[in-house]
Amino acid sequence: MTLQSTDTPVPVQNALSPRNVLTGLAILMLMAVPVLLPHLQLLITLALAKGLAVVGITVILRAGQVSFGHALFFGISAYVGAFLVTALPGADLVLVLLAGVLGAGLSGLVVGLFVVRYRGIFFGMLNLAFSMIFWSILEKFYHYTGGADGIRLTRPSVLGMQLGRSDFELVLFYLAVGLVVTCGWFTLRWLASPAGQLFQTLKTNETRLEYLGLSPRRVLLSGYVLSAVLCGLGGSLMGMTQGVVTPEYVWWVRSAEMVFIAVLGGAGSVRGAFIGALIYEMVRIYASAFAADIWQMLLGAFLLIIILFAPGGIMGIFDRLIGRKPGGRT
Repeated sequence: MTLQSTDTPVPVQNALSPRNVLTGLAILMLMAVPVLLPHLQLLITLALAKGLAVVGITVILRAGQVSFGHALFFGISAYVGAFLVTALPGADLVLVLLAGVLGAGLSGLVVGLFVVRYRGIFFGMLNLAFSMIFWSILEKFYHYTGGADGIRLTRPSVLGMQLGRSDFELVLFYLAVGLVVTCGWFTLRWLASPAGQLFQTLKTNETRLEYLGLSPRRVLLSGYVLSAVLCGLGGSLMGMTQGVVTPEYVWWVRSAEMVFIAVLGGAGSVRGAFIGALIYEMVRIYASAFAADIWQMLLGAFLLIIILFAPGGIMGIFDRLIGRKPGGRT
């Protein structure tokens, strides 16, 4: 099975291209959700948090690798934030977010030093192994981690102010939108930069990097740490939105879910990661509400249809609709 990538290494795009225009309209629509569709605000916040983590998977896909354990960084970031809030009640939201991202970045560097030595299935399974080791630690060290019950987060302050639940959720929503725009733009710029182009060369001709005197391991490590930070951002945001973190954050199903969403949106597409996350959450919530016994089957059937008839994912379908040649990776 081969998944068609929906991206091409074109560093500059027309500012008024259909994709950019629709992206701007989508951002404006998101900004209006709390006013026009307040009942979807929390759901979309969770979807955007998950989308940030999926962008981390997308970065790895650009190098031709698939990770089945990136939920490790998703969970580490969430737990770092939980420990901080427990130790310092009322800690500021920005501090909690930064601490979680730092924890994810450092753990990504440590784990990356081991996994960048491998490729293909070995790369994916080694990531899974690290993730499951951390899951076991969270389950067994009950007195520190809360075991399967997890840790409940008290609401952090926002710039020194204690907000009510509705105001805090509104802040989290606009924070999620801001992070999506900022991180999405940065990831696209990084992938189009010389460092990002070298990173993507790992997929097509790794030997060429060696001839240039560059270490493929170091090149892969740079993207790996970036992907861990993006997953960490999503994990911290998810934890603060839900108000509780559990070992389920690092369970292998969470990692598989991220890969599922990346394929659904368009393997290798940054925009597709967020679109896929929004569609996935909508389908999951409403399918589980109206077809609780078969919602997993519905999601599986949806993915099967995408793989068979639209290997470029949602973004590949969009390219066909606007008459663009499939393969533009944005």
